[in-house]
Amino acid sequence: MRLFGCLIGFLAVLVCSYGAAEGAGTPLQTGTLNWDSSPPLIDVGPDKQATDPLIAIKDPTIVHHEGRWHMFATIRAKSGKVDIQYLNFTNWPEAQKAPRHVLALHDQYYCAPQVFYFRPHQKWYLIYQLAEKSRTPAFGPCFSTSGDIANPKSWTRPEPMVTNAPPEPKWLDFWVICDEQKAHLFYTSLDGRMWRRESRKSDFPFGWSEQVLALQADIFEASHTYRLKGSHRYLTLVEAQRDGQRYYKAYLARKLEGPWQGLADTLEKPFAARSNVEESIEWTANFSHGELLRTGVDQRLEVDPENLQFLFQGASDEEYRGRQYGTIPWRLGLLKLK
Repeated sequence: MRLFGCLIGFLAVLVCSYGAAEGAGTPLQTGTLNWDSSPPLIDVGPDKQATDPLIAIKDPTIVHHEGRWHMFATIRAKSGKVDIQYLNFTNWPEAQKAPRHVLALHDQYYCAPQVFYFRPHQKWYLIYQLAEKSRTPAFGPCFSTSGDIANPKSWTRPEPMVTNAPPEPKWLDFWVICDEQKAHLFYTSLDGRMWRRESRKSDFPFGWSEQVLALQADIFEASHTYRLKGSHRYLTLVEAQRDGQRYYKAYLARKLEGPWQGLADTLEKPFAARSNVEESIEWTANFSHGELLRTGVDQRLEVDPENLQFLFQGASDEEYRGRQYGTIPWRLGLLKLK
């Protein structure tokens, strides 16, 4: 009996230890998240293009490097022209006053950036979507590289990443994350599906496999995937829309190949929506195309599950409802997990 009792005690300790390691009772275990929100931190800034004023800044991607935040985001002008803008700053209260730099990598359409440092090449990569009529397919993922993230003029000209796509693929909002052996390219298709391609890290940014279905659910666009620091789990955030509002869902997996399990995947139990952000927030009813603040800068895209912060684009009900998407005055705010 004594031996049996010791065995039961050992198993109890083991189960408790496993639960603690997996984050038992934490928001990323229960799927119950509550956020504090900042006011708008970054808008289009001083209007230096009077003939074609900017109306939105959106799709942010950001890393903290050498004591400064380095942010890239889509900007949209009244004419419909889109570009990618870069700014860097030390502290969030300084962000709005930071000098703005338009990358001007392309004269047609390119936007929705992702930035990371790819250690095997010792280069910064900027991944984005680009449309160019002379290419087949005309729309798809492209990349630029730089040796100096702080120099907006250092980025190389756009190069297409995927060479085995069909002539008219249905895809957008491209996102790269690497495990130890492979690079993984995720994207959505505006029809409730998220897709994945993979490549050997030695072949990156090329060598992509055919696409496979990664997730099918009531999802829309802007999927972003991260590794949870201190564990062997991955977190995918993906935007959804319902009842005239944009919000974020969350899914977990033990490997980038999936399967992905719902964590906070309804409007009633969301990752980020109006219902789980402090009641005093007034400037936005929408939580759209955002980026978690990472613990590092490299291709692993690690985030701290104990200190989640989410930089997102927001707009009020009045600004969002009944408008064409291209006329919404998106601006950027920051959520901090309570």
